[in-house]
Amino acid sequence: MHYFAPMGGVQSMVKQQIKVSAMAENLIGSEIIKLAGEVNERVKRGEKIYNLTIGDFDPKLFPIPQELEEEIINAYRNNETNYPAANGIETLRKAAQHFVSRHNGLNYEADEFLIAGGGRPLIYATYITLLDKGDKVIYPIPSWNNNHYTHLSFCEKIEVETKPENNFMPTAAEIAPHIKDATLIALCSPLNPTGTTFTKSALAEICDLVVAENARRGADQKPLYILYDQLYWTLTFGETKHYDPVSLRPELRDYVIFIDGLSKAFSATGVRVGWSFGPKYIIDKMKSILSHIGAWAPKAEQVAAAKYLMNDTAINTFLGNYKLQIQNRLEGFYKGIQALKAKGYHVDCIAPQAAIYLTVKFDLRGGTKADGTQITNMSQVADYLLNDASIAIVPFYAFGSDRESPWFRISVGTISIDDVAASMVSLENALAKLTFN
Repeated sequence: MHYFAPMGGVQSMVKQQIKVSAMAENLIGSEIIKLAGEVNERVKRGEKIYNLTIGDFDPKLFPIPQELEEEIINAYRNNETNYPAANGIETLRKAAQHFVSRHNGLNYEADEFLIAGGGRPLIYATYITLLDKGDKVIYPIPSWNNNHYTHLSFCEKIEVETKPENNFMPTAAEIAPHIKDATLIALCSPLNPTGTTFTKSALAEICDLVVAENARRGADQKPLYILYDQLYWTLTFGETKHYDPVSLRPELRDYVIFIDGLSKAFSATGVRVGWSFGPKYIIDKMKSILSHIGAWAPKAEQVAAAKYLMNDTAINTFLGNYKLQIQNRLEGFYKGIQALKAKGYHVDCIAPQAAIYLTVKFDLRGGTKADGTQITNMSQVADYLLNDASIAIVPFYAFGSDRESPWFRISVGTISIDDVAASMVSLENALAKLTFN
């Protein structure tokens, strides 16, 4: 006779025996990816939803540059499929150097560049290269993923709550009280999720804090570093200009690590070619770490990117049309939201400055729906927008803000111009059904 233990009992025993690290056990998954996945499942079931959640591009609307595509195909046909150099093939590092110098005005040597599979491994490498367990990291909220990288590197977070009157960009005054305890300030401009940027004066004031703090610490103490994520720097609109710490304060050159790449500049999120540049000693240590992880960009894509980034004419032509398409979508949403605000609806937004994002306010708490139920919290606001307006957007609490923040991120990389207008009609219809006492 054979005895089979009840399945529930076996599962319970297995669960008790499985142990993982505290870091893995307590790691929080991406709320953005989770939300986008849920929306995509509903779309697959036939629902019409305007999905403005993910910071990505629909390749049918925003294809990569044709010249880059052809170079990728040629590279595979030429059998460029072996391991690349650990820090990236030399021709790509030189091409990235050329691109950054020509278009961004920053002059670094090719051996001060590190190539990887997009910006994420480079950010992670920066964290674990510079930070010891228990070191403190200052970053603004809302911001993208700094909480996760701090957790992965066993560090302590110092979150700076930003304000809408400053376009949700951190200020020197907000950072200053924490600076003596920190090892790293993680900054991003243009900022994900807000699509806003540092003004020249605001960034210069933060730079001056870091210069003064490093002078105070002297040679025996670990300096204060800046991680500067500028993946969206090519996507500025109107009078907006992109600024960086080293151009403003050259004495910070030894303390700034830049994060950059193809993904947002050329709608090439899946091509996975990113680069970091900064002090050679730090870049070399990051290279050693990533060589063990194997976070290289694919060889063929590196070969292709090396050729494309030297083609200034193709780049300028692509960026001109690409930026116009993004700006038209952002302006469409901005004008639509402002028109609804003028009609008395409980909405607002910040004028678009950069990137593919618009910062929008939906404070619908206190509104009564057609079925008589009342919206009392921001989670219910997000649900109402999704279920009644067919609009999926990301609340700022997914980026670290308070769960009752009324602000949201709209991402425009996966929506057509026609659907921008249609989504505003759907939104107004839903808002018109709410009543406020």
